[in-house]
Amino acid sequence: MSEREFKNPYPDYNESLKIYDPDTGRLINEIEGPLMENVFILLQTLEKHLASDIDWSDSSVYTGTSGIALLYLRFLDVKLCEGKKDFLKDALSYVEPVIPYLKKKRFSFLCGVPGPLAIASVLFHRKGLEKESIDLARRLENLERDVCAQSNDCPDELLYGRAGFLFSLLFLEKHLPSTDDSRHNTIKEVIKAILASGQYMAKKFKNTHGIPLYYEWHEKAYIGAAHGFAGILYMLLQAKQFLTQEQLDTLIHPTIDFIVSQQYPSGNFPSSIGSPTDRLVHWCHGAPGVVHLLLLAHETFPGESKYLESARCCSDVIWQRGLLKKGYGICHGVSGNGYAQLRLFQVTREVKYLYRAVKFAEWCFDYGKHGCRTPDRPLSLFEGFAGTIYYLLDLLDPLNSAFPAFQLF
Repeated sequence: MSEREFKNPYPDYNESLKIYDPDTGRLINEIEGPLMENVFILLQTLEKHLASDIDWSDSSVYTGTSGIALLYLRFLDVKLCEGKKDFLKDALSYVEPVIPYLKKKRFSFLCGVPGPLAIASVLFHRKGLEKESIDLARRLENLERDVCAQSNDCPDELLYGRAGFLFSLLFLEKHLPSTDDSRHNTIKEVIKAILASGQYMAKKFKNTHGIPLYYEWHEKAYIGAAHGFAGILYMLLQAKQFLTQEQLDTLIHPTIDFIVSQQYPSGNFPSSIGSPTDRLVHWCHGAPGVVHLLLLAHETFPGESKYLESARCCSDVIWQRGLLKKGYGICHGVSGNGYAQLRLFQVTREVKYLYRAVKFAEWCFDYGKHGCRTPDRPLSLFEGFAGTIYYLLDLLDPLNSAFPAFQLF
């Protein structure tokens, strides 16, 4: 055990343990019951604190009001929660008031204007307010020129950059499929800009790594989901229907192979290319974020076993080192690490990984009792309470779960 994580107190899975009913796609009652109970215990606590501590100046999905709205949107889609509350009303109450005050500073779903616009558009559609929904969707799509301009210093990464804007468009397309080619063309333009930027940087650093796509953020070649290759490549693969076969085969595929080659013997990944320090086991930096790329690569390039093998190694190191002292959140906490196990279960249907995800959830039942660091935004989706609730909620519907603001399907 290092100073960064607690020793995992749980025995690993063995086949005598029954936790899941494949006929229903749900956890057995003995696990589902306490899970549901804790979802609403934590939600009650969250709502109590939000009533007095909400910061309306932060409208972001990552740490602000729109992240709370996204949580309530997830409640709307979990059948076990039907009729428990007016989740649509709750969701709108956290995003609708901020729409008139959004300022065009950042262009990502998580930290910029597109997140609130996309979420509000979907919620207005659910409420039957089609004109308002369409207006917000168009407002989001019209940001494309600013995002794609190579002169505006917009990064390519997920948290603040073009990959995050691409997610916003794909999120809209998932919930509100377009009826013409306009949004599809916008998506293709964003993809083109991300690839052009990566090719330019690859030429610039050609003698160092020899890969077709290369990305940096603040002059560092990050690997992880938040700022690095994993988040960018994962988003591109989720937009596969808009890629040409040539883009997939000559640019994206070999770059993913390079990332796989960076894996440590432990199963973890460096925070940046060439880093010798195996420290961070977070969604934002490390195996818990990269595993999502590996599993989608496994599904995209059938017949190549290395991606699934690499993902299994990620699962093992996350199981060993994933109960983080940083806290329970999804960006750099236990819930985000649990999502890696949950995604492995979705892809492989091996109950071992669902068991590991459940144990990380049970750790979160004792939220605040392990002596973890208090996050800067303790109620938020990516750092705090809301994200942990989202994770527990997703375990009630494991086959349809998706890491929020990152995984689409």
